[in-house]
Amino acid sequence: MNTSAERKMGQKIARELFRDPDYIEDPVLDEYVLDIWKRLLAAARQRGELTPEMDERFAWEVLLGKDRTINAFALPGGWLGLHLGLISVTATRDELASVLAHELSHVTQRHISRLMAQEAKQAPLMLAAMILGAIAMSKSADAGNALLIGGQALATQNSLNFSRDMEREADRVGYGVLTQAGFEPQGFVGMFEKLQAASRLSDSGNFPYLRTHPMTTERIAEAQSRLQLGAPRPAPPPDLVHTMMMGRARVLSNPGVDVLRGYVSEPGSGSFNSLGRARQAGSLYSAALAHAKLRDFPQAHAALARLGPLVAGDAPAARQVSLLASEIAFQEGDLSQAVQVIDKAAKARPELIYVAQAQIKSGRAADAAQLLQTQVAVSPRDAQAWLLLSSAYSAQGLTLRAIRADAEARVAQLDYQAAMDRFRAAQDLVRKGNADHIEASIIDSRARAVDSLLREQALER
Repeated sequence: MNTSAERKMGQKIARELFRDPDYIEDPVLDEYVLDIWKRLLAAARQRGELTPEMDERFAWEVLLGKDRTINAFALPGGWLGLHLGLISVTATRDELASVLAHELSHVTQRHISRLMAQEAKQAPLMLAAMILGAIAMSKSADAGNALLIGGQALATQNSLNFSRDMEREADRVGYGVLTQAGFEPQGFVGMFEKLQAASRLSDSGNFPYLRTHPMTTERIAEAQSRLQLGAPRPAPPPDLVHTMMMGRARVLSNPGVDVLRGYVSEPGSGSFNSLGRARQAGSLYSAALAHAKLRDFPQAHAALARLGPLVAGDAPAARQVSLLASEIAFQEGDLSQAVQVIDKAAKARPELIYVAQAQIKSGRAADAAQLLQTQVAVSPRDAQAWLLLSSAYSAQGLTLRAIRADAEARVAQLDYQAAMDRFRAAQDLVRKGNADHIEASIIDSRARAVDSLLREQALER
């Protein structure tokens, strides 16, 4: 399978993930995960794991899901799925990076393509076993059945062996990518220990040779042996931002009202004062966001007031508190405060998204459109920014532009048919007398491009 075919296969699956109810676009978590992802990609390039062809052809995007299970998965063509449940159990940024490095290595080592090739090699074996079984069946039913079952068992065992070898390779290559990117190698050991604890509840009890992955104890031992080969490293300082992102993932995974009430009660427990600074920050962040979800805004502000002094002197952590304060103010309906608490000089995506949505709701759609136009020009696949831009245009009565922005959001999420429907609606509007000729020309050009993508999809079927 060549890289072009692999990317097309990944796009088919990613298209369904975008439509999944669990798919979530959160500017804060997206930025946090993307920062780690970019560092790992850069390290893979430096090590030669990521070839120029793959770098250019593959998507290299991480899609977040609200699922509370501890899971991440790689798709063909450079797509990656990451559950919020996994983020919520990682104790450090390095543990999260170890998972992303492992899944990245599955892609760079072309494991999915190689697995399909391996399965293709098994096909003649299965066919031969069926033919021999059919021939033997005429002499002895037992001999024929034995040949059939034996051939199937051999093919299955070969696939399992190959799968475990690929997991080991992803561990080894991922470890190198992780350390090359500047993350602590202890992250691999810590993450494997968490996976082992989680698997105790759902382990099938299969023998090692019947598993698709190596035993977690084996993987822990290998990671620890690699640690011993490296130079000793000092323990990293507490990461306030990561603990807050853990808290955010916990709340946004939609755990239910009872669990949210548990989060809001944590800062009032007797053991809270014995926690370290980082864990206290994560607990207060969770409590503030959970209070907002429960529409208890006075208590949300009280948790924010306690969180502020904890992050004093840590600029990245203080920024996350400001973003949370803006988010809570927006949910409360205090739009001026939602904009005021954000640093106006910040050009990062979360600030832009939060300010734009507050401006649209407060009647300043033109200001929001100006911000968002710059964002989509730099990041044309930013579906969330396109949708906000569509709302900003609608608020100004610019219907044609609003429809095109909505269509571009569908393109970014690989829903080409929905995008084409909107482009055609915009073309109908132009034929009815809309005089925006420049916009009409853009719409015609984009409609032709999307129509070409739709034709490619039809040929793939």
